[in-house]
Amino acid sequence: MKKDFFLGNRDRLYGQMKDNSLLVLFSGTEIRKTNDEFYPFYTNRDFLYLTGLDGRELAFLARKDGQGRVEEKVFLLPPDLMAERWTGRRIKPDEAAELSGVRQIGFAADFEAELHRLVSCGNYEHLYLDLYRASPADRDTPAHRLLERAASDYPFLRIENANALIRRLRTIKQSCELEAMRQAERITCEGITAMMKASRPGMYEYQYKAVFDYVLGQYGPQGPAFPSIISAGKNNFCIHYNAYTGQALDGDMVLNDVGAWHDYLMTDVSRGWPCGGKYNERQRLLYECALATSNHMFQIIKPGMPMAEVDGEIRRYNAGLLKDAGVLDDVENVGKYMWHGGAHHVGFDVHDVVEAPEVIAPNMVFCVDVGIYHEDWGIGFRLEDNCLVTEAGCENLSAVTPRTIEEIEDTMRQGFVPVL
Repeated sequence: MKKDFFLGNRDRLYGQMKDNSLLVLFSGTEIRKTNDEFYPFYTNRDFLYLTGLDGRELAFLARKDGQGRVEEKVFLLPPDLMAERWTGRRIKPDEAAELSGVRQIGFAADFEAELHRLVSCGNYEHLYLDLYRASPADRDTPAHRLLERAASDYPFLRIENANALIRRLRTIKQSCELEAMRQAERITCEGITAMMKASRPGMYEYQYKAVFDYVLGQYGPQGPAFPSIISAGKNNFCIHYNAYTGQALDGDMVLNDVGAWHDYLMTDVSRGWPCGGKYNERQRLLYECALATSNHMFQIIKPGMPMAEVDGEIRRYNAGLLKDAGVLDDVENVGKYMWHGGAHHVGFDVHDVVEAPEVIAPNMVFCVDVGIYHEDWGIGFRLEDNCLVTEAGCENLSAVTPRTIEEIEDTMRQGFVPVL
């Protein structure tokens, strides 16, 4: 992403904000893992979407006056030779300005005083904060802690939820985001096909993961877009499985739900294949139902379609195929074999935090996910692709990854040759 992308995102956000308002965003803080070790840091995606700055303990402050004019400032960790010797180089002011397009740069120690000065001048009535929580039990973020202080120290400020505005922006992808996603799809394809070629009875799940991680490692240090779901046999019936301790035995299906990311844009692709390289009769029957359902969806998805119909039609269409195949007694009982929804948006997060749209619009990107779990037969898998909505229909961004039985079996016959 280039500077103009972040400048444009901020301009669009300012256009939705009220006059006489302040906007405060935080990149986030490290979470301690144990003793002197922290979990890998992950920059708040809304902060990254608006600034392009990827680092801990950064703050962004913008003020919009009564005439709609905006001034903005980024606050960085200060240079510290000793700290940087231990934990790595910090973003420098000139670099932050070049990446973000923000001209005013300060240091984190000055943020509180700067905010207090602006709030106390009496010119601002609204304070926009990113107050998103996935669950009420989630830990407080810096924005939630500032919310508490504002309630006691600045009760005259009206709190506005910036997250609701940013979600709206992130719903529609821009051309540079789509190009980044296409590259992430190509990387994901290489990782998945490498697993297919390496697959054999007796292979452990952690070995499949090692193959995928190795391929992604050739494209940069960021690794997978999310904790890879790679399982075999009975482990396929845990939807978000990530223990990697199981072994693929002869006759087992291998399930993978994986993705790469490129330039902060992510993918989410699922394929299922027999570890020995050849679908048996039952595996073939169920996979063909999933594939036909997926192909049907890519034929009908277009602008104006209700978003809820993506999930609904996946279930209805697949239920009909399963019933016709003699697998399902009644379409009303499809929940026996379909355990989860069939669509979520993808972007700066793999489950992208966007405004839930009522109808589909061009340049939305979401998953078309068909999962079938037949415990009595010991077969569980999903076929998941990334759908880009176009002006007249849609495009399967992950079609590059083998998805038909013929394509998968042909790929697996090629064998795996590691690049050394």
